[in-house]
Parts: sequence; structure tokens; C-alpha cells
Amino acid sequence: MKKSWVPVIGGVLAGTVNGLLGAGGGMVLIPVLSKVLPPQEGKLFPTCVAVMLPMCLVSVTVYGIYNGLPWSAAWPYLIGSGAGGFLAGRWGSKLPTTLLRLIFGGLMVWGGVRSLCC
Repeated sequence: MKKSWVPVIGGVLAGTVNGLLGAGGGMVLIPVLSKVLPPQEGKLFPTCVAVMLPMCLVSVTVYGIYNGLPWSAAWPYLIGSGAGGFLAGRWGSKLPTTLLRLIFGGLMVWGGVRSLCC
């Protein structure tokens, strides 16, 4: 497979996972981006966030059109996640990529165990 198709296939997989599960596109994007992007300290996670924003907007639009959105239940989480996203954007680039990968991997394992057990 040509390397030029890797981002396209990775994007389709990330969008599919994000649309089906409501999140999780980053689980696909981080490994794909780490293989495609040149190894630059601090560029992997911001690139992932930049790709995930439009992907999430598409997902929320489709859910809104076909299923309706429970905005009353979502607002408290939107406010908190907005604040967390702001703080992570400000300070995340100052953290070493290795630490960010460890945090990301730990959250993936924790989420997987929670999904299987609860």
C-alpha cells in the first residue's frame, strides 16, 4: 500500500470510530500520525486535536440531524471539557511527548478495562 493512502485510511477509521462510539478517534489517529508525521517533539497531539475538531463537528451534526442531541445533559460536560481543553492547549505543548504518550496509553487501558468490566 502506498504511504499516501495511510492518512486517508487512518482518517476513515478514526471518523468511523468517533461516529460509532461518540469519541475515540484519537485512539486511531495517534498511532497513524506517529507513523506518518516526521518525528517532531510536541506536534503529534496538537495535530491530532486539529483533525479531531472537524471530525467531531461532523459527528455531532449527523447525530443532531438523525437522532437529536440531549443538550440539557451535555451542557455541564461541555463547560468542563472546554476549560480542560483550554488548559491542555496552553500547557500540553510544554510536556514531553513521551509523557503525553504514557498518559494517552494509560487512559486507553483504563477506558478499555472500564468498558469490559462495567
